[in-house]
Amino acid sequence: MHRTQHNDLRPVLVVEDTEDDFETVVEAAHRAQVKNPLVRATDASIAARLLYAAPADTFAFVLLDYNLPGVDGLEFLSELRTHPVHAMLPVVIFTASVNPRDRAAFHAAGASAYHVKAMQFDRCLLTLEGIFDAWLRPRALPGAEPCVSLRGVPS
Repeated sequence: MHRTQHNDLRPVLVVEDTEDDFETVVEAAHRAQVKNPLVRATDASIAARLLYAAPADTFAFVLLDYNLPGVDGLEFLSELRTHPVHAMLPVVIFTASVNPRDRAAFHAAGASAYHVKAMQFDRCLLTLEGIFDAWLRPRALPGAEPCVSLRGVPS
């Protein structure tokens, strides 16, 4: 995978309850040469406390799992989108759910992107590396109009 230097060094909030899945995120960040701190929340209530205590633009984006203990990822995203300070924060869904209804529900709730966790470790790493590259790579030059794909991933 082609590497570009990441110019956004703000932390990434990773909302993931499973230790193995979080370790995969850490490995993918390492492979993608991500220098951003990864801040982990193991459930939505911890993620909310971290976000709502922070000023706007503290985090580069949120990597959010769907199946969480207590409040699930969809409910958390819906709540986040009503928050006056953090409503526009990019939220990338990374879930095992391949259900088209789940994908549609997340997009309707305001997800920035939706990615399925591959069962094969190497494919999962590649997906995560792509997520980091897409959301942390340098953006367009000042004055240039940004190009955003219909899938919600900056291009």
